[in-house]
Amino acid sequence: MSRNNKSDLAYHLSRFLSVYLPGQRNVSENTILSYKDTFKLILIFAKDEKKLVSNQLSISDLSRSFFEEFFLWLKVRRKSSVSTCNQRLGAIHAFFIYLQYEMPEAAIQCQKVLAIRTAKAPEGQINYLTVEGIALLLAQPDITTKTGRRDAALLSLLYDSGARVQEIVDLTVGDVRFISPATVKLTGKGRKTRIIPLLSGPEKLLKVYMKDYGLEQVSGTHPLFCNRSGVKFTRAGIAYTLKKYADMARKESPNLIPVTVTPHCIRHSKAMHLLQADVNLIYIRDLLGHSDVKTTEIYARADTTLKRQALEKASPKLQQLQYPKWTDDDALMDWLNSFGKR
Repeated sequence: MSRNNKSDLAYHLSRFLSVYLPGQRNVSENTILSYKDTFKLILIFAKDEKKLVSNQLSISDLSRSFFEEFFLWLKVRRKSSVSTCNQRLGAIHAFFIYLQYEMPEAAIQCQKVLAIRTAKAPEGQINYLTVEGIALLLAQPDITTKTGRRDAALLSLLYDSGARVQEIVDLTVGDVRFISPATVKLTGKGRKTRIIPLLSGPEKLLKVYMKDYGLEQVSGTHPLFCNRSGVKFTRAGIAYTLKKYADMARKESPNLIPVTVTPHCIRHSKAMHLLQADVNLIYIRDLLGHSDVKTTEIYARADTTLKRQALEKASPKLQQLQYPKWTDDDALMDWLNSFGKR
C-alpha cells in the first residue's frame, strides 16, 4: 500500500470502527464502543510498556508476540479476568479479519494473530438468588410512591424476562405490548430481537408505572425507563437501583441475599429457577437469547439442587453396593506409603 507505514494503524482503525463494523457488519453501538475501549488499552500498553506513542505505532508493530505481552499486562498489571481478556481478544480478532482483506500483504501477520486462542476460564460458581430471595428483593420498593412503583416495575421485568441489563436499558415504550397475550421485545447481542411473554405481575406493574409517568401518550421510541431527571437509565443506574434494594433486603434476611447482587445475578436467578421447575433447556435458551444451548447448559452443571435430587433418587440402589475397604489391601497401602520415598 502507498499509505505511510506510521499512519496505517490510525487509518485502518478509524475505518474499522466507523465504516466496517456499523456499515458492513451491522454491529451494535455497544459492541463498537467495547472494541474502541480495547484499542485504547492497546495504545496505553504500547506507550507505557513499549515506549511507543500512538503516532509511532503501525500495524506492523502489532505482532503475535506484541499481543501475548499485552494479555500478560492485562492479567498482571490491570488484574483483568479471563473473560475480560477473551473479550479483548474478540475485538482484536475482528480487526485482523478486517485487515486480511484491506492489507493482503499482511496476510501472514494476520493469520498469526488470529491463531491466538481464547483462554479457558475456570468454571466458577454461578451467583444467583433463591426463589425466596427474589421474592424478598421484589418486595422492597415502596409502591405507595411513584418512584417505588417505577423501581418495582423495573426489578420485576429484569427478573421475569431474564434480560441482560443492556437489553433493559435499550427498551422503548413501543417494545411493550399489552394486547393479550402481553409481550415485551428485547434487542440483544448482534441486534437480534426476541419476544418475551409478560406474566400478569410484571404486566400490572408496568401498566401502573407507564400511567404514572404519562408514557401512554409518548412516542414509541421513547425510553421505557428513565431516572428522576427524565434521562434514559444507564447500566450503572440500574445496578445502583438494584443494589439499594438488595441492601434493604439483606438487612431483613442476610442468608437469602448474597453480598454482591448484580443485574446479571438476577438473570442467572431466572435461568436457575426455570431449570429447577423442569423447563426444557431449549426454552430457557430462547428466553435468555443464547445462540447455542451449550451456553445454557452451564446452569444445569451448576445446579446443586438438581444434583442432590439425582443423588437422593439413586441412593437406595447405591446403598446396596458393597464398597471395598482399601485399607485392607496391604500391598496397595505399602505401595502408597512408600511412594515418593528414596
